[in-house]
Amino acid sequence: MKISTKGRYGLTIMMALAKKYGEGPISLKSIAKDHDLSEHYLEQLIAPLRNALLVKSVRGAYGGYMLAKEANQITAGDIIRVLEGPISPVEVLEDEEPAKRDLWIKIRDAVKDVLDNTTLEDLANFEDKGDQEYYMFYI
Repeated sequence: MKISTKGRYGLTIMMALAKKYGEGPISLKSIAKDHDLSEHYLEQLIAPLRNALLVKSVRGAYGGYMLAKEANQITAGDIIRVLEGPISPVEVLEDEEPAKRDLWIKIRDAVKDVLDNTTLEDLANFEDKGDQEYYMFYI
């Protein structure tokens, strides 16, 4: 499963809003500038997040976007599902060998578990301790 720029930038938007939670609405222009992203692309991503009731918009000169719920009530899984669709790294085929089918289900469930147990608050307050190894997995 590869997370596209939709998912990556969507998480960026949501993390930026989480970091400013309680300070009022934040403009997409400022998020785009802070992260060197296309404001136009962020505008396309915010609509499904708003429709999913994860963010709310405020109109006017000092308008922008804010989280619709507290950051500890929104998971990475909520955001990824809205922008990427269902979480399924491998298609599980009914006529596949039971051992392989079980493996695919375990992989899917592990990915869902990580995404559904990582809150936006966790992401916004993350501190890199520099002790994590990075692996590249191609599934």
